[in-house]
Amino acid sequence: MSVRTNIDALRSELNDHNYRYYVLDDPVISDAEYDRLLRELQSLEDAHPDLITNDSPTQRVGAPPLDGFGSIEHRIPMQSLANAMDTDELLAFHDRLIRRLGEEKAIEYIAEPKLDGLAVELVYEHGKFVNGSTRGDGTTGEEITQNLKTIRAIPLALRVETQSAPALLEVRGEVFIRKDDFNKLNKQQEANDKPIFANPRNAAAGSLRQLDSSITATRPLSIFCYQAGVVEGVTFETHSEFLAALQNWGFPVNPEIKVLSGIEDAVIFHSELESRRNTLPYEIDGSVIKVNNYALREELGVRSRSPRWAIAGKFKAQQETTVVEDIVLSVGRTGAVTPVAKLVPVKVGGVMVSNVTLHNQDEIDRKDIRVGDTVLIQRAGDVIPQVVKVILEKRPEIASPFKMTNTCPECDHDVYRPEGEVVARCQNLSCPAQVKRRIEHFVSKNAMDIDGVGEKLIDQLVEKKRIKSVDDLFRLTLDQLSGLERMAEKSAENTISAINNSKATTFHRFIHALGIRNVGEHVSKVLEKAFGGNMEIFMKTNVEYLEAIDEVGPIVAETIITFWSDETNVNIVNNCFELGVTLESVKNETEQIFTGKTFVFTGSLEKITRKEGKEIVEERGGRAAGSVSAKTDYVVAGENAGSKLKKAEESGIPVLTESEFMDLIK
Repeated sequence: MSVRTNIDALRSELNDHNYRYYVLDDPVISDAEYDRLLRELQSLEDAHPDLITNDSPTQRVGAPPLDGFGSIEHRIPMQSLANAMDTDELLAFHDRLIRRLGEEKAIEYIAEPKLDGLAVELVYEHGKFVNGSTRGDGTTGEEITQNLKTIRAIPLALRVETQSAPALLEVRGEVFIRKDDFNKLNKQQEANDKPIFANPRNAAAGSLRQLDSSITATRPLSIFCYQAGVVEGVTFETHSEFLAALQNWGFPVNPEIKVLSGIEDAVIFHSELESRRNTLPYEIDGSVIKVNNYALREELGVRSRSPRWAIAGKFKAQQETTVVEDIVLSVGRTGAVTPVAKLVPVKVGGVMVSNVTLHNQDEIDRKDIRVGDTVLIQRAGDVIPQVVKVILEKRPEIASPFKMTNTCPECDHDVYRPEGEVVARCQNLSCPAQVKRRIEHFVSKNAMDIDGVGEKLIDQLVEKKRIKSVDDLFRLTLDQLSGLERMAEKSAENTISAINNSKATTFHRFIHALGIRNVGEHVSKVLEKAFGGNMEIFMKTNVEYLEAIDEVGPIVAETIITFWSDETNVNIVNNCFELGVTLESVKNETEQIFTGKTFVFTGSLEKITRKEGKEIVEERGGRAAGSVSAKTDYVVAGENAGSKLKKAEESGIPVLTESEFMDLIK
């Protein structure tokens, strides 16, 4: 047997054992035997380095430590999920879908446990693992390819015995640490005089963000894959079909996942899963209910932050008791004055909790929370700490009702509570707390990206009254910066240069920087496209126009109108432009011939990729969808087109060849 043949045989055998262990849960050799085979392969590759391949099992560790993580933009945003806190909200979710579909029709759901881990995306090209990233902000994540390669459950090359590899495959999954492995890890940390981890999720997240992948390789990370990003070269009619393909390709899929005939079965699944949560070998904080059929998903669409076709059913939180040591007031970026309870630290659901927001005076009065009280707390949705109730039997005799002051704790300005609202706000636009938070957001990386203007510098500039609002940044001079702490002449020059360089920006960055409530980075990009980057038109828009924009709902529309109705906001924006801020023009030179039209691309195209086809359609005002529905206007079919072409023909939807599509855009 030649060396190459021996190496190939060992790689194949090791990959098969990984598949049996992580996907089939049916190992046939011991860990020691697996390690022996791996060492044998390593020895052969060390002696013949020219035969090493990127997808060899030996290449899961060995990359040199990184100086920092790069970033990867997700082709399709990794959205979060809307939450259902009880059965009524799960039923309301179903009712919304029925209303949106316009008719009473049976909806098949698919349900899975909601893992408490870290979401990641794995990208494969022609069956080979090429890169992986964290969810990040949903649009852009950190590249952690080398760390993900250390997880044996992730295939470095797809198995193609029963399912051929697509040209492009993006797989989303959750990296986590099992409870037993977490306990062993903390015992190792203690034995090595290292800090123990607070909970499995923190341990998993910290392990994936190690700059040295050899450290990640020592951590007992697991993964379950559950969702697709972009897939090119193969199509699926249902999510259950996609999950079956994932298992054939070698990905671990949670065995708890079930296809359900309707919302009643989904409610039962959620309830039964909650009753078993503590018996599962990993932490979960709810269930995820999704529409199984991809055509229905396409018809239902998405919001700016979450898909309409899925919801997270949250479990009732686990609870603990502790004592309220103090109640203090905190001022946010929008002027909201929020009471916060300072607690005797207590661990809830694996997380140490020492502060909990009390929201507003009405909430304090309703629960009658006082300093010195013993309170029952929980993490709402297993995430945000909240006070459930006061244990009145343990209340000290000296405890007195808490009343918020009528003045701001930061600037002593009067606090105003509008009639009909529960949140009290400081109306002083020069309030240091508000100004600091607004400016920190304005200069942040995904906003104006002004390097060198950090929290400490902003604190000094505001406290010394050298800036009162974001437009004052563009008025700063070298003299104003000189003399500040850690601000030598060269540093001051660099700061002024960074501010000046930031003036040439884009519509969506500038809008995001303004900090309009409910308008984040993604919605800013949606608005940029809708208004063609024209700030003047955007500032004079109306609710009706905004609500007509896909992914902009009534709440976002109302907050935008409210923002522009404030003359101070308008003046600040105009000042920015007068002080040199310019917005890059949005390229829209092509004729909008596809406005209102929806295209679906299927099969293998020769002259363009399906991604390029989507970009061509969107540049001309149209929309490219992933599946055929009643809203589809054209299907562009290449070689080996499958179910989408068949459905289009059955539905009477016009089908174009690639050549006909290219003629159409001319």
